[in-house]
Amino acid sequence: MEKGPISQFVLRNYRHFNAAALVDAAQGFENQMKDGGKMMLAMAGAMSTAELGISLAEMIRQDKFQIISCSANNLEEDIMNLVAHSHYKRVPNYRDLTPAQEKELLDSHMNRVTDTCIPEEEAFRRLEKHLVDEWTKARDNGQRFLPYEFMYNLIRSGVLEQYYEIDPKDSWVLAACEKNIPIVVPAWEDSTTGNIFTAHCIKGDFEPSLVKNGIETMIFLTEWYRANSGGRGVGFFQIGGGTAGDFPICVVPMMAQDLEWEEVPLWKYFCQISDSTTSYGSYSGAVPNEKITWGKLDIDTPRFIVESDATIVAPLIFSYVLGK
Repeated sequence: MEKGPISQFVLRNYRHFNAAALVDAAQGFENQMKDGGKMMLAMAGAMSTAELGISLAEMIRQDKFQIISCSANNLEEDIMNLVAHSHYKRVPNYRDLTPAQEKELLDSHMNRVTDTCIPEEEAFRRLEKHLVDEWTKARDNGQRFLPYEFMYNLIRSGVLEQYYEIDPKDSWVLAACEKNIPIVVPAWEDSTTGNIFTAHCIKGDFEPSLVKNGIETMIFLTEWYRANSGGRGVGFFQIGGGTAGDFPICVVPMMAQDLEWEEVPLWKYFCQISDSTTSYGSYSGAVPNEKITWGKLDIDTPRFIVESDATIVAPLIFSYVLGK
């Protein structure tokens, strides 16, 4: 593929240090995708509120990711941005806010994520109304779903289209829904929609079992990995750290060590974008080699770490892989 101007700029200028690691990681990504290789995206942080969907959605449409693991906030906040974008408020001077000013944002029903405030009424409550309808429908039909399946059902119902405030092509969850790729959401309870569901369970509207839990999510991932890890295998592209990354990468040692299955393919590529410095005991700050000792990566697995801001470098890596 002939590279476009963004890729050419990267190749011309990014020659050393983290810049060179970015190029190496992007080229390793391309190599992994050759001859039917697959890739998982593990995404932590507030990437959806950072509008990573602008570049990520195209990666999904062009089959550069076959499965996604994300923190629960990323699943919901992409859709919130889709339906309430004009009501968001940017606070560029967020470093200078006093506690009293933070309280003013709370009183205005604006929930701050660094420099961006998510509007409670137009985002959280608008989504809640229609999710409750989906939960009720499943309850009445005796059905249970994973968190992402509920979100896909909501999208496919068409009820959210009346609220769309950005180009739908910039929503990564919409792109994933159109491709019907699975989204693994460990610790879904740790999210606004998870809290809302909990509140409805406490009020007696639903049983907690209506939404499939973390153990069932790992079982689902196990089945997916077994079906997709042949041939070139599956690579692992990680943004940030925490459960969004550690949960899915552990499916491999779980199958090999706990289930004692033979010849479980290890992850075939690993890249992490993180601004966490290497430290003692930190998962986010662990060097990739540590994962060899846990039976996640092999000694010859291509391993990359780009120590930088993912909101800056992920779109550049995606642009390179897309040939832009």
